Amino acid sequence: MKTILVIEDEQAIRSNIARILHYGNFQVIEAGDGQAGVEAARSYLPDLIICDIMMPILDGYGVFRELSEDAETAIIPFIFLSAKADRSDMRQGMILGADDYLTKPFTSAELLQAITARLSKKASVTDPYVNEMKRTVANLSQVAYSDPLTNLPNRILLRHRLNELLRPLKQQRSSTLVAVFCINIRRFRDVNSLYGQSVGDMLLKAVGDRLTELAGSDRIVARLGGNEFCVVWADILVPEDVGVLAQTLIDQLQQPYELGDHTLNIRVNLGAALYPDHGETPDALLPRAEAAEHWGQQQGSKGYQIYDPMMTQMDQDRRQLELDLHRAIAELEFELYYQPQVNLITGRLIGLEALLRWNHPTRGLLLPADFMAVAEDMGLMTPIGEWVLSTAVSQLKVWQDRSLATLKIAINLSARQFKHTNLVHHITQVLEETQLDPTCLMLELTETSLMENIEDAVQTLTQLRDMGVGIAVDDFGTGYSSLSNLKRLPITLLKIDQSFVCRIIEDKQDAAITTAIIAMAQSLNLKVIAEGVETRNQLSFLKKHGCYAIQGYICSPPVPTEEVADCIERPTLLDTNV
Repeated sequence: MKTILVIEDEQAIRSNIARILHYGNFQVIEAGDGQAGVEAARSYLPDLIICDIMMPILDGYGVFRELSEDAETAIIPFIFLSAKADRSDMRQGMILGADDYLTKPFTSAELLQAITARLSKKASVTDPYVNEMKRTVANLSQVAYSDPLTNLPNRILLRHRLNELLRPLKQQRSSTLVAVFCINIRRFRDVNSLYGQSVGDMLLKAVGDRLTELAGSDRIVARLGGNEFCVVWADILVPEDVGVLAQTLIDQLQQPYELGDHTLNIRVNLGAALYPDHGETPDALLPRAEAAEHWGQQQGSKGYQIYDPMMTQMDQDRRQLELDLHRAIAELEFELYYQPQVNLITGRLIGLEALLRWNHPTRGLLLPADFMAVAEDMGLMTPIGEWVLSTAVSQLKVWQDRSLATLKIAINLSARQFKHTNLVHHITQVLEETQLDPTCLMLELTETSLMENIEDAVQTLTQLRDMGVGIAVDDFGTGYSSLSNLKRLPITLLKIDQSFVCRIIEDKQDAAITTAIIAMAQSLNLKVIAEGVETRNQLSFLKKHGCYAIQGYICSPPVPTEEVADCIERPTLLDTNV
């Protein structure tokens, strides 16, 4: 028995057509609107479709276009129905590729003749051609709906299967919960940059295989693209089980991966959305699970996040920020501010720290805290860092050529930029192009970035030291470096984090830590700069204990390029008589 799908928004007409078709010994599927018709066509793959043109939201032309994009539904014979007899409407339907066109009202005989003609024409196609078409459709489906690297369903097929899973639950008004887990491999770009794309591809396959094994054959596992995967877990009885499942997935995915000669340990972010609590369609659940995953990523969460409505706006804001960052790099919206560093004995300017700012066209001047975490996730830290280095070094050379002063310029390097294989070459190139004396350049790195791989850090820093470049450990005291490792690093300066400095008068522990850092630095023949100094009492404490230099609002806030000359020309920036 042939199956015919009838898509008609008017109940009376739809029922009449169904009655005629039943008499003609056809099986009938009914859809009351265009979107329901598209879903029914994809689910049941009928032998023929009869579709009204004039329908709200998604009209007949829209239905035809959507089904034409799907290899399986594009070959189904399609007959348009319309109450309009205008030839232009008939032409439009035929131009789109419809097989026939019936004008309402029509007789039972006209309807059945049109159907018989379309089905006969379809049946007249030779068997070899049909078989070839089936093979072509199968191949197209494989390409269109599967991820070529992992062979997992892609986002399109995931949406289709999730829709099939949810439809009977909605019809039965089932109390069963369905969890949609979106999973992101953190810092995946580092894998590609450190080990090469082939190892990155091997990792993606291994993660897909492990997810498939964990989920079993009854669940849906898909690759959404890039380093993102999705697992759909049905038959959850109570919401508390979602957290248990999420943590199990995280724990198992974070077990080591043996990939050829490499053993990789990864970290993942996981976001979850629940049916029916957070949505009843794929178009609602998938974006909300992704929003939860992005929220966890943005917050630096090491666990899972379950969707909350506030996350949608946060995710939209993040996506807008990502677009804005790409534009900012292309259109040079960044600029540098400079904060003076002042000798505690003389009160004179000895250096400048270059600080990044973003002149956002609608949000105004943004600090790094407003965008650097997103830039890090996007893999933009290296190009941004290279721009900062080139710009700051070039600007210092301009000031020196104007005989304003011989100063050091301090530039922060991110952990990602420090690990980049091209770092030393780029610094060498910038110094050669600007003809800046390497001893005037001070690179600042955090304890954490230096201790991630102490052997590589020693090798890279030694190359830079041999060039004459100074190395400072930034935010010292907030990381976990041991004294033995610190002694191995060819550094010249420690910077005491402002979180200690701001409380050295009120907090005895912070005062003791600050005193110990200064004493340790002196024993290792290292200079010390204290950050965030704001009061005369802080200044007096630091000077008393032998701190070399300070920076902070007591001397000067960060200033734009055009105001630096005034700082340089002043005999002193600070009265050090305390």
